[in-house]
Amino acid sequence: MKIKTSITLSDGVLDAINRNIGEHKNRSDFIEAAALRYLAQLARDRKERRDLEIINRRAVALNKEAKEVLAYQVAR
Repeated sequence: MKIKTSITLSDGVLDAINRNIGEHKNRSDFIEAAALRYLAQLARDRKERRDLEIINRRAVALNKEAKEVLAYQVAR
């Protein structure tokens, strides 16, 4: 379902949209596609931050484990 809304854009942004409308039917379609892409990027960024936090929390243990594996391999 589509809901009609009103937004305010600077002249420069509106001009850029008009120049780059491409395969989009109209400005609304262009802006919706841009917003969806941006929201997907935000979700990816959040996931990457969570993953990095997990890795950083586990870094000491993971590094210790890696050193033990390397020491075992060298000893053979």
